[in-house]
Amino acid sequence: METISTLKIEKRSNSKIGDVDFNNLPFGSVFTDHMFSCEYVNGQWQQSEIIPYGPIPMDPGAKVFHYGQAVFEGMKAFKDDNGKVFLFRPEDNWARINKSAARLAMPEFPKESFMEGLKELLKLDDAWIKSGEGNSLYIRPFVIATQSGVSASPSDRYKFIIILSPAQSYYAGEVNVVFAEKYSRAADGGVGFAKAAGNYAAQFYPTDLAKKEGYQQIIWTDASTHEFLEEAGTMNVFFRVGDKLLTAPTNDRILDGITRKSVIQLAKDAGIDVEVRQVSVKEIVAAAQAGELKEIFGVGTAAVVVPFKSFGYQDVNHKLNAPENSYGLKFKKMLNDIQYNRAEDKYGWRVVVK
Repeated sequence: METISTLKIEKRSNSKIGDVDFNNLPFGSVFTDHMFSCEYVNGQWQQSEIIPYGPIPMDPGAKVFHYGQAVFEGMKAFKDDNGKVFLFRPEDNWARINKSAARLAMPEFPKESFMEGLKELLKLDDAWIKSGEGNSLYIRPFVIATQSGVSASPSDRYKFIIILSPAQSYYAGEVNVVFAEKYSRAADGGVGFAKAAGNYAAQFYPTDLAKKEGYQQIIWTDASTHEFLEEAGTMNVFFRVGDKLLTAPTNDRILDGITRKSVIQLAKDAGIDVEVRQVSVKEIVAAAQAGELKEIFGVGTAAVVVPFKSFGYQDVNHKLNAPENSYGLKFKKMLNDIQYNRAEDKYGWRVVVK
């Protein structure tokens, strides 16, 4: 055992990396040699540790199974051509997982422990981070309730874990979306703004229905009227009408996406007219019919930027042909250039892992 500050490290005796085909990586299904773990007991977080990746013992009565106290984050690490490793806006992820945890009556995790544990974990599994366009290491921090008991009350024990997965493209092939007319992702006063595990489970059934109609994702509408467009599957969404960029404001139904905030900043600095406001279904359908809708794209950590090839609404499919000066592709390149240390980062978003 080694100890770094309050962090205990147990190294795996032999790496699994030789068994991995890095040219054929299904997203999120291959994991590195180690993981970070910390227990919350008696009202405080205990000593953090990095241990070999593997199963965790769980009591069948653990409250995560019965009442869904589980939140998570999505992050990435990038390696430049000189072998340096970088994170992208990691403090925003730390702040957001704590915001999510607070909404589900879960304890917040200390910033120093989060950053120290994450960086040491990345150093230990550095060989799993490949340089080159499209390569990254997906980082999944999550918190689960571990107290045994089926009384309907918050847990008094929790486990904070970080696991790592080498990644390439999140979406393979074109992505077509359909506007939600019946099902909802989140409601006013709910947990839509949090990265709560149950938010995503509730999407699976309507998304499966959409896939049977030839669509890969749903653009969710507001739960009350289904008149306003909010999020695209697991991503925030942007609409380009003419040369103007539109996106919905964050609220208690919409995730405060880190990639979303970054794209808004890049767009404004590029002199693009950005409107953060309610975007109606009628407005976008009318723009498509008039030939003014230039593109729709989703943004998020896993996918970065995904242009959509078409959208469906009321049994009509509207094709989208992104122009040569695609905003979505422009922002993807700008973000990647910062993330891979190919361009100046005047925002301070890139954090080196020393």
